[in-house]
Amino acid sequence: MQLLETAAPTPPLSGPGAAAPTPTPPRTGLWQRLKAHRWSYLYLAPLLVLLLTFVIYPIFGSLGYAFYRWNGIGSPGDFVGLDNFRQVAHDSIFWRAVGHTFVYAIVMVPIQLLIALVLALTLNNKKLRFSSFYRTLFFLPVVTSPAVVGIIVQLMLSNFGDILNGWLLDADLISRPVDWLGNPHVALGIIILVGVWQTLGYNLVYFLAGLQTIPEEVYEAAKIDGAGRVRTFTRITVPLLRPVGLMIVILAFIGSFQIFDLVQVLTGGGPYFGTEVVNTYIYHLAFGGNQATATEPNVGLASASSFFYGLLLIGFSVMQVLIFRSIAKRRATGRA
Repeated sequence: MQLLETAAPTPPLSGPGAAAPTPTPPRTGLWQRLKAHRWSYLYLAPLLVLLLTFVIYPIFGSLGYAFYRWNGIGSPGDFVGLDNFRQVAHDSIFWRAVGHTFVYAIVMVPIQLLIALVLALTLNNKKLRFSSFYRTLFFLPVVTSPAVVGIIVQLMLSNFGDILNGWLLDADLISRPVDWLGNPHVALGIIILVGVWQTLGYNLVYFLAGLQTIPEEVYEAAKIDGAGRVRTFTRITVPLLRPVGLMIVILAFIGSFQIFDLVQVLTGGGPYFGTEVVNTYIYHLAFGGNQATATEPNVGLASASSFFYGLLLIGFSVMQVLIFRSIAKRRATGRA
């Protein structure tokens, strides 16, 4: 009763004692918003200038060359319209290069992601000593130039390839010596293995970052409930890591489609276009031939092939996103 008597009366909803309505903040224009965040845009300006100069402008600049037959000297004057695009679409070597690129990506990415996830789970263990040293060790190949890695691998196979063949022959694993970079199938396999090792650090860091966002309390609660390691991994780690994992898969495929340095240094696309990928194909068109053929440079044809390949990658990326969204919707519907 005393609390009710001393309680402050509720102000009337209307009348002289009514509370004043909260004023609506005035709308700000574009210029006011830009001015309010001017320091943010100033910090982003150098990156924007570099992006426009070395990415956006070359893309649209090379699009004009795709309609000319031009060797890169002087100004383009031989207008051919869409003939370059037609030639690329009917070029069997281009489609072989596309096939090799997709084989590289489809084989390399799953193997690399599996190894990166296992290593990330191991290095994320707080009881592991010298974990920072191991993280640095696995990330070192990333900061090494792919061209340097390719040269070292080529020298190793040239100097020790015969010794390795001798060991394999003595172990009855092969029936005849292997030409490591002269056999197209073996050479492509070597490129895939080197690619897995050289870019493993990227995905390892991504998985580590994703694992560190999972609260430790969740694992402690699962441990109290009696969940084992396998159940904890399948019911906690995988679901909470899934959003980050989907982005890692997309970025890994996009990065694998950019393969160039290793192929160019190790095989140059040979032998007989057996390891030619799209980026080396474009390079050889723009600068003249490869190990198998010596042709005149054709910058227009190279530009057309790069745009044609870009459209294929856009379609593949859109398909990836749609598939992942479909899987997410099915899982959400199943849970509901």
